[in-house]
Amino acid sequence: MQLLRVSTAITALLFSSTLFAADAPPLKAAHGVLVDASGMTVYTYDKDVAGSGKSSCVETCARNWPPVTAPGAPLAEPWSIVTREDGSKQLAYKGKPLYTFIKDKQEGDKSGDGVGGAWHVVPDPAR
Repeated sequence: MQLLRVSTAITALLFSSTLFAADAPPLKAAHGVLVDASGMTVYTYDKDVAGSGKSSCVETCARNWPPVTAPGAPLAEPWSIVTREDGSKQLAYKGKPLYTFIKDKQEGDKSGDGVGGAWHVVPDPAR
């Protein structure tokens, strides 16, 4: 009986923490754009197709535009997860994979915006 109560309590705790994680946005807004946990600006890439579940930025591209790592918890819309070619999980916003830019050195830098006409900051959704 004691084991059943402990098992039920653990299951309830896991279920409630999963729900909480899904409700909390994985990124925050700062400087008018979305930023990662380190405060670095995140970008989308025009060659990525929203909702495809794929990233077009691989190899050299991914070294210059590191993918934003997805959290392990389930996500609620507008967030989703893309599985990259190497099996790693990448965070997506409105179906578009998210990246940081290697030349952004400090919080607030947005030097990747407009690069090659294909990279764009993700505006703060509250604006």
